[in-house]
Amino acid sequence: MKKKGIGIAVECYPTGASKGGDISQAMVKIKSDGSVNLYFGSPDLGQGCQTVMAQVAAEELGVRYDQVRVYNRDSDNTPYSFGTGASRVTFCDSNAIAQACREARAILFEVVAPDLKASPEELVAADGAIFVRDDPKRSVPIGRAAFKAIHVMRKLVVGRGSYMRAVSEPDPETGACDPFCTLAWGAVLAEVEVDTETGEVDVLRLICIYDVGRAINPLLIEGQIEGGAVMGMGAALIENLYPYYPSSDWVPRTLGEYVIPTAMDIPDIEEEILECPSTENVYGVKGIGEMTANAPSPAIVNAIHDAIGIWFYELPVTPEKVLKALEENALSESK
Repeated sequence: MKKKGIGIAVECYPTGASKGGDISQAMVKIKSDGSVNLYFGSPDLGQGCQTVMAQVAAEELGVRYDQVRVYNRDSDNTPYSFGTGASRVTFCDSNAIAQACREARAILFEVVAPDLKASPEELVAADGAIFVRDDPKRSVPIGRAAFKAIHVMRKLVVGRGSYMRAVSEPDPETGACDPFCTLAWGAVLAEVEVDTETGEVDVLRLICIYDVGRAINPLLIEGQIEGGAVMGMGAALIENLYPYYPSSDWVPRTLGEYVIPTAMDIPDIEEEILECPSTENVYGVKGIGEMTANAPSPAIVNAIHDAIGIWFYELPVTPEKVLKALEENALSESK
């Protein structure tokens, strides 16, 4: 017999620490053709930070995305970063990069302000040009401004940025403090089908809703949500380093032996992006990385309970565990 169930899980996830040390630094250099070199220390582990940080720089400097070249692979040649982890990179590094870009942009504004017969405060950089806010026809291409700064005025068009949240010390009496920069929120609904004869659990549908602060790159966020959903499903149902813990019998020794979901296992995934901007980030972003893998597992476990009325307190919920629990439940009801 196959029984269906629905389960829900909600979560919150912190981004950025407030005890010191969680720092991101960045540097940007504008070259005489208007292209940009961007340096920051957080490596890209596949989450797409090179793309997003280049977007931030392009937005701040008013250049095209493809004019920004990212350097973040060598800690000898980049400013310091606390690291790629804790879903901190987009939040922390974008603050540092925006600061660096604004410093470099200010140099160009000073250079071209006399030519445009305006003060630097009246200037805007967008669409490849620097122009007067109230009179866009008075403009100079960014490449020409950078050429003048470098080759005529002998200026180094470089900006520096650094971000770290102010330290929040705990209250000695109550322990109250402000331990992180911002909170992101999420909710997942899972629909499953449990085969009571084989113990197999099929995930039919996952609905994943996340508050991302502000979506700089919605397509990358959708990829994070879908990837995290599949990882959460794998943790809930099949992934196990020690299947007979504490015994080491049948421990997978290679990646080929460690079972993870494949394309054939992926259910129907629906995602929805909510935007509730953080006040601690220049663009209002929040961390949207690891949290996408957290809520699917408890949502699936709750759905299994809804289907067969049994709670499971250890992951993964394998067919063997399901059959054993059903058998024990039937025995207890027969007494």
